[in-house]
Formats: sequence, structure tokens, C-alpha cells
Amino acid sequence: MSVSASRTVTRGVVFVHSTPTALCPHIAWALESALGQPVALDWTIQRAGARMVRTELSWSGEPGTGARLTSALRGCGNIRFEVTEEPSAGTDGSRWSSTPTLGVHHTWTSACGDAVVNEDRLREVTETHAGDPSMLRAAIDALLGGPWDRELEPFRYAGDGAPVRWLHKVG
Repeated sequence: MSVSASRTVTRGVVFVHSTPTALCPHIAWALESALGQPVALDWTIQRAGARMVRTELSWSGEPGTGARLTSALRGCGNIRFEVTEEPSAGTDGSRWSSTPTLGVHHTWTSACGDAVVNEDRLREVTETHAGDPSMLRAAIDALLGGPWDRELEPFRYAGDGAPVRWLHKVG
């Protein structure tokens, strides 16, 4: 008698907001390595960056796939990207944002997509900056990923209407 193991599956999207064309094959290899299957990426011109291209890839897989994708892309160099992972049974959602100047920022996300800040991180910044309201605002902004959002926003906007390729891994 065969027993099939139930497996939690989640999904998300990889947004490569900008990269030099020379890195496109490296990005594809990184994504394939993290996903364990071939990917086909449709690259389009990134209007917000000279000689840059962009792509999007929707994925489904086990919880933690978003972190693996982020780690793989992090090694590709001069790219701007975001990876999302939706909440699933027993697992919070996440968003990773990365820019060449700021590095990677991670935040947990609610079912509605709002950033969720860990209570210990919030306590630490309020205690550290309690006497300086402007520093407290800046620290909370950083916790929420504000600097990453501001740097990525022009690249997100320039990608409106771009095609999305769906990738589903079954079995």
C-alpha cells in the first residue's frame, strides 16, 4: 500500500527589474538551479535604465523557494530584483528586494501583502532611537524597506504591462 505524502505548496513571482543583457544567461541559470527545472525568460527593454532589460517569472513550489531564488540571484551581480512568496499553511509570506547599492532587504508579508515587522525588531529601534524622533522615523522606514521601495519604484513602474510567464512545478 502506497502512502502519498502531502506537501505544502506556495507560489510567488520573481521580478528582475533591471540587468545588463550580458547577465541574462547567468540569471536564467541561477533561477533554474534554485527551481530545479528549466526556465524560459522573456526579456524586454527596461525604459528606466539605459541598456537594461527586465523580466518576470511566476513560480510555485515548496515554502522556502523564495529564499532560494533570492540567494541564487544575489550572486548575479549588478541587478535590481524582487522575489515574493505568498503565505501558505504554517508559513508567513515574504518579499525580498535587492538593489546594487542597498543589497537585499527581507520583510515578512501578511495575506494582504502588507509588511509585517517582528516585535523584537520594532522594540530594538524604538529603544535605540527613543530620544530622536527623526532617527526613529528613519529606522522604522528602513524596517519597512522604504529605501528599497524608493530605489525600485521607477523600475517597477517602467515594467507595467510586461508579460508574466507562469511556471508550475508538480510532483
